[in-house]
Amino acid sequence: MRVGEVHFQVALRQLPCSTTPRLAPAHLPHTVGPLFEHQPFIVTWNIPDLVCKRYNISLDTSAFKGVATPAKVPGQFLSLFYTDRLGLYPHIDLKSRKEFYGGIPQRANLKASLEKARADINYYIPSMTNRGLAVIDWEEWRPLWDRNWGTKRIYQTLSVAHVMQANLSLPVQQATVKAKQQFQVRANLMSGMLALGRAMRPNYLWGFYLFPNCYNYGWKDQHYTGQCSKEVRRQNDELLWLWESSTALYPSVYLQTSLADNPKAALMVRNRVQEALRVSALPGWSATAPVFVYMRPVFVDDNKRFLSQGDLISTVGESVAVGASGAVLWGATLSFYLTSTLNPYITNVTTAAQLCSDFLCRGNGRCVRKNYKSSHYLHLNPESFRVVNTQKRYFVLGSPSLADLKSLSRRFNCQCYKGLKCTPRTYKELAKALIFIIRSHSRGAVGLKYGGCESHFSSTEHLSCSRKHFEMI
Repeated sequence: MRVGEVHFQVALRQLPCSTTPRLAPAHLPHTVGPLFEHQPFIVTWNIPDLVCKRYNISLDTSAFKGVATPAKVPGQFLSLFYTDRLGLYPHIDLKSRKEFYGGIPQRANLKASLEKARADINYYIPSMTNRGLAVIDWEEWRPLWDRNWGTKRIYQTLSVAHVMQANLSLPVQQATVKAKQQFQVRANLMSGMLALGRAMRPNYLWGFYLFPNCYNYGWKDQHYTGQCSKEVRRQNDELLWLWESSTALYPSVYLQTSLADNPKAALMVRNRVQEALRVSALPGWSATAPVFVYMRPVFVDDNKRFLSQGDLISTVGESVAVGASGAVLWGATLSFYLTSTLNPYITNVTTAAQLCSDFLCRGNGRCVRKNYKSSHYLHLNPESFRVVNTQKRYFVLGSPSLADLKSLSRRFNCQCYKGLKCTPRTYKELAKALIFIIRSHSRGAVGLKYGGCESHFSSTEHLSCSRKHFEMI
């Protein structure tokens, strides 16, 4: 093994497949272009790094497009707004039963809340020109009445009491119907926050953490498919007002240990991401909102156990293959895990997504599985490429073979970016492009820089999109 070289091998697992095809490229809705030119999939890390700083431990974050901290630090690429960081969020402390800002959305002071939110946004996102992700993390209650089960049922109870205070003679059943109506109307305050964020910082992508959800639990069932139920999809359709207000969607695909190295993990992830992609198209805009998938490098029920390479394929790999725009990793990790497992895999899939976009989609779109239920992934062929780590930077060395490009063409469609054409290249066009690249190798490799990584697969202006981001190295 060469010094600094990381050998990356991917074992493709056979997952339950379906003959249901994906839509043809002409029928795939256009999507918003990537935050960064020619980077169809990015990975951001939201890390509580105080422990690492305390012990003077340096983490290799070169494979990530951005690194943020949940601490109250302004000007971050990923701005996370908790309940106390944006407006006057009405909620209840379940332990003390203390009500904050009215407790329920019906009692919220919208004017005062928006005034504070304006100041909060100015503080946490001071630049009016920078780009980034703006995620609102409000988890105390859900905007659909029927989804406030378990400990969240207190919001239903207080809502009914709120109605009966105004009319003591009203039967409980009628009060409940009215309370539900009032609650869901006033829950629309969420869209008001998104509208304010869009107006003040339009270059940030605004959305709510955990939305949409698929609620596709039950993977212990032998016949688990991972699909969202019809009822869940119907309820998500009711939230059209939220999708119309969002400029990005942020679903979560955290894994439990019961899904470790389990093919059902891929089923869970692909259907959650697919549901997010579905609702992103509901508003009927000229381009769908991007989807950034929240993940953790550890299991939620065992935070000392890290995801294996197979688990990363089920989470990051699935998200890339079905058309997500990026991933947000949350939580701390170990330096050794970063260099041995996580960084090489992230470098591999982000480069593969970029390669597929550049070659198959002419740089004007994102590669998406033709059949979203298949087990086809955007991975570099280890016979054509290798991932190398030198001087705390990751390089992808190699060039695609014609067989590699044909494989992409058979398995993936192109989803065009807004306003662009991305008709997939034919085999003949791919062969011509590859010949051009082979000739360019004789003049020197062409390197592509992005994030902290450099990908040494070659490309030129012959591939129809701007190549200002390439340089000789």
